[in-house]
Amino acid sequence: MTAFDTTPHEFGKPLPQKASDEVLEALFNRRSAPAPTLQQPGPSPEQMDLLIRLGLRVPDHGKIGPWRIVRFTPEAKTQVVEKLKALAESRGDKKDVGALIKMSTPPDMLMVVSAPIQPHKIPLWEQQLSAAAVCQNLLIAAGAMGYGANWITDWYAYDAEARTILGVKEDENVAGFIYLGTPTEPPLERERPDYDARVSWWG
Repeated sequence: MTAFDTTPHEFGKPLPQKASDEVLEALFNRRSAPAPTLQQPGPSPEQMDLLIRLGLRVPDHGKIGPWRIVRFTPEAKTQVVEKLKALAESRGDKKDVGALIKMSTPPDMLMVVSAPIQPHKIPLWEQQLSAAAVCQNLLIAAGAMGYGANWITDWYAYDAEARTILGVKEDENVAGFIYLGTPTEPPLERERPDYDARVSWWG
């Protein structure tokens, strides 16, 4: 399935660290694939399992795992979209109904939930950053597998009734929806921030 050994590492054992121009090139060319361009096939069940395992290998101050990933079968995703659509239609909000098209299109979807542990000595902000790192890892890993991916949020990530439909608890937040599939067209480069405007020396 992969060109490397995916046997789980034993706790406390040294991990191999090596330079990789392929990883650097992949990061240099990383680009999210627009959700509407993502079609079948998506990752296989084995690839999805590996993708999630890679996604969870993030910085996590305190080793507390302040996040969780929710998987959706195609049937479950259809049910969620229909329930969210009914919610938006009951309010007469055509814009919110239209936003659900993005969720309907890709073959696969993961929901990353920031599930901070409070009260805790690790600051809330650091726990939330760790959840964001899970989202980024999933994007990079999906690209390395040859799939397109998009990290997205929309009104249903913040709406109280929608969050109930999604199974998000009151003390949790949606860090992002990760849409996965095969792009039907290559993503185009976007404008990037000016290096000199964003980077400075201290002092």
